[in-house]
Amino acid sequence: MTKAELQGLRNQWATRVAEFQASGQSVSAWCAEQQVKPHQLRYWLKKHSQAVGNAPTQWLSLNLRDLANPPLVIRIGQATVEVRPGFDPDLLRDVVRTLAQ
Repeated sequence: MTKAELQGLRNQWATRVAEFQASGQSVSAWCAEQQVKPHQLRYWLKKHSQAVGNAPTQWLSLNLRDLANPPLVIRIGQATVEVRPGFDPDLLRDVVRTLAQ
């Protein structure tokens, strides 16, 4: 099997694995529907999980200021107002007065 054929097979099975995982079906039910042998699907599921496990770690940046000062949540009726540090007290007073009416 050439490298191109092998890559085509990998791509085909990557699609099948994604379809199986999205289906919510059991291995036997999905394989019967797709006319695939269960051992083939299990083999490619294992290959896929190993490939995903070998993917490089990607870091996520966090803004810690947002976590250190969570907003004050005010509920008036069905309305919810989030008050963050540095808010305008006059505006908040007007909003609360309006919602209370």
